[in-house]
Amino acid sequence: MAATKKIRIQYYRSAIATPAKHKLVVRGLGFTRLNQIVEREDTPSVRGMVKAVPHLVRVVGPEAR
Repeated sequence: MAATKKIRIQYYRSAIATPAKHKLVVRGLGFTRLNQIVEREDTPSVRGMVKAVPHLVRVVGPEAR
């Protein structure tokens, strides 16, 4: 079984005053609190979610582009 690539994402800025769709994207990525770091599979759909809210989340670690 091939190892899947992972991406580490940090939720570093509050989504309080953002549109409802942005809040749903943050929840969809699995974030529950500020400054939390989650690890997800590096797929085009996850990359698209990160790209939708670049002002709220950031990619951390050596694979950050």
